[in-house]
Amino acid sequence: MSKVGVTRIVLSLLLVSAVSFGCGGSMPDAAAPMLPEDATVRTTVSGTIRGGVGAQGAHAWRGIPFAAAPVGPLRWRAPQPAAPWTGTLDALSDPAPCPQFATFAGGPDGVAAGAPYGDEDCLALNIFAPPFSPDAVPSGQERLPVMVWIHGGGNSIGDVSIYDGSFLASTRDVIIVAVQYRLGAFGWFRHEALREGAGALDASGNFGTLDLVASLRWVRDHIAAFGGNPDNVTVFGESAGGTNTYTMLLSPEARGLFHRAIVQSGGVQFSTPEAGETASADPFETGNTSAEVVARLRERGLLSADGDLGAALRAVPTQDVLAAYAGERGLGMVAMPKVFADGHVLPAGDANDALGAGAYNPVPVIIGTNRDEAKLFQIFNPDLVQSVMGIPLWVRDWSVYDREAEYATKWWKLGGVDEPARRITSAQKAPVYAYRFDWDEEAGTLWLDFSRLLGAAHAFEIPFVFGNFDLGPMTAIGFDESNAAGRLRLSDQMTSYWTEFARNGQPGRGRDGTLPEWTAWDESRPTASRFMILDTPPDGGLRMSADALTRGRILDQIAQDPRFRNEAERCALLESVRARRTSLSDADLRRGGCHSS
Repeated sequence: MSKVGVTRIVLSLLLVSAVSFGCGGSMPDAAAPMLPEDATVRTTVSGTIRGGVGAQGAHAWRGIPFAAAPVGPLRWRAPQPAAPWTGTLDALSDPAPCPQFATFAGGPDGVAAGAPYGDEDCLALNIFAPPFSPDAVPSGQERLPVMVWIHGGGNSIGDVSIYDGSFLASTRDVIIVAVQYRLGAFGWFRHEALREGAGALDASGNFGTLDLVASLRWVRDHIAAFGGNPDNVTVFGESAGGTNTYTMLLSPEARGLFHRAIVQSGGVQFSTPEAGETASADPFETGNTSAEVVARLRERGLLSADGDLGAALRAVPTQDVLAAYAGERGLGMVAMPKVFADGHVLPAGDANDALGAGAYNPVPVIIGTNRDEAKLFQIFNPDLVQSVMGIPLWVRDWSVYDREAEYATKWWKLGGVDEPARRITSAQKAPVYAYRFDWDEEAGTLWLDFSRLLGAAHAFEIPFVFGNFDLGPMTAIGFDESNAAGRLRLSDQMTSYWTEFARNGQPGRGRDGTLPEWTAWDESRPTASRFMILDTPPDGGLRMSADALTRGRILDQIAQDPRFRNEAERCALLESVRARRTSLSDADLRRGGCHSS
């Protein structure tokens, strides 16, 4: 991370930690290479591998390739199996990040925010396991549940280096696998020149999605060597990782490769194939179609007007491909079409329709959001927060700030939890367990009240799920002695639920059977329980709620909310919701109190 003044560091620490976790940016201090430990030697079908000892005494193997390097002729192709190795592979360091733009919160030393970095040879994973000697690795019926983590980052940024599964592995007797996948321009790209002579998978444009499928195949074939049960695999992820978990549920390519799924703050809004290629095909898209990218590469003299365009595209240097994408890069994430409903890797059309029709991989699912998801992103909105050099100074109007966050988050919950839960439940193939994370007890600093400014913001549940609040120098800003007892207890409860679900397909009463029972989403009557609220005792603790959302209910709330000072404010909010692909009709806008749009 670039060197900045002490004042800015102090004021930005909590924001950095949240953005780093939620958006996948690298933390300032990546894990140092481990020392090899002979007790970690394992024999897989691809060869012998050795790792080291991580945090909490867990065994860890870092940087294991699960697919061939997607470079040269394999760029923009479905992933191919990694080659076996000879001798002993020392898996001691995190893999290189996939190509992306650095953020103000992360990136290698000396790489400025918005600058490209990373390596296309990045398809690798990290494994964390309880410390077993080679002759005591669980086998047969004793093998442990496996939890495969998919990081977030808008499918544009992120890597596995900041996600340490040691605590979960060592305290909950599970195997944690954290995977990398191609991002942005290299993960999702459709162009007719790349489809010449290509099969359905190579032509799909969903290369990042297929990387995740390939990682699950690797887990199926190799995880037993580490004591994991290939017949009990849970896929879980947050933000874009949650969306990608939905893609595993929906992709026929992933069928049979996993057995439970946990979606944290994800969604099912995918791009149409046409929107990936044609600028005007989808009014909700924001540019950076393949046609536009190719045109920019031609303008810069990186592609000739004749010859094999597919081969020429695959020969363009990595940084030049990234540089052909337009838009703001301060947070590293690039606005572009990605995750295509192509009809092969993912069902064509609306993903919710596929869920409702039962056209998905029917496994038990946990899905949830945080109560104040949108507040993390509102910090950067100059209409709501006065900032200087990226440092938030004060909220312009708390009533407006809280109102905008509340409704943006409700639409997020409707699209990511309530509507998918109803569709999956209607298909009657597998149970759905839903949650809302409400913890909002952040420490304050100087004049900023983070408990209100951020609250239960996007990504804040991740340290609780991993049981790891060690964020380096950022720890004391969000997590200190004033909130230690409550957050540690809540984290223990959440890891108990998460790992009980991984083990048995239902969160129940947690691993030791002492927690409030978390029951499945029930649509049978208005007062039926639907989701678990995750919070500390002063704010109500763990409890089930029947407070489900519908589109009509949210619109009625907007129409009747006295915090809107006039119709123009209602219209502005509803138009912003419509711009996020929520398909609000003119009738919906009128129901929400906007009659002039």
